[in-house]
Amino acid sequence: MGGKVEEFFIPDNEVRLRQELDYGRTQEYVRAAEAFSRSVYQSVYIIDYFRRKFLFVSPNSLLLCGLSSEQMMKLNYKFYLEYVPAEEQAMLLEFNREGFAFYDTVPVEERSDWWIQYDFHIVNAGRRILVNHKLTPLEVTSDGRVWLALCVISASNHTMPGHMEMHRVGSPEFFEYNRAARRWDRRRIPALTDGEKSVITLSIQGFTMVEIAESMCLSPDTIKKYRKQIFEKLGVRNISEAIVAATNNKLI
Repeated sequence: MGGKVEEFFIPDNEVRLRQELDYGRTQEYVRAAEAFSRSVYQSVYIIDYFRRKFLFVSPNSLLLCGLSSEQMMKLNYKFYLEYVPAEEQAMLLEFNREGFAFYDTVPVEERSDWWIQYDFHIVNAGRRILVNHKLTPLEVTSDGRVWLALCVISASNHTMPGHMEMHRVGSPEFFEYNRAARRWDRRRIPALTDGEKSVITLSIQGFTMVEIAESMCLSPDTIKKYRKQIFEKLGVRNISEAIVAATNNKLI
């Protein structure tokens, strides 16, 4: 695509109130992100929108093409230009523009409660891997601009890139971006029953279907029914995708 790093930093999120930026506190966020990254199988990094660079990149960067933290810090936003397929870089720039345009419609006092997620491919040794990217504000200036943001990259439960969504903490409703119509459509996170949550939780722990049935004192046929209901609700094809979807949407 021949894109430039500068294209990711747009007027809708230009950080202007420099006097509010307390860089003496940023190490608190770095230490918290380090602790979080040690406990999850996900890649974590922090974006500094004022300095236009990564403030922190977790060492467990397996999903970031196997690059070291130092290499990622050096690349910064060039990572997207070098490791995302050219045809999807334009999509990321569109998501960046539309995401911040949506954010601009949210009352300033509520902006810390919203987070965004979307899927795109990264290329690792010639192999495309579809990942889910979540971005949530860490620090927002008094005029509502995101200064620091926490990003988490994990496996995607979809088969194609896209699927940009805006979520608000504690709300079952969210907004999904329709690229064809260029609009945000209101959606609702599907609710799982206690039985369905138990099936997913036990599946995460490595239990087989028979073992899950024994643990829940139910028949294997009932567990099969639960799994079918889970797949239909989450729009997935198998239990592995269901686990990722339930985790990404905080359903368990």
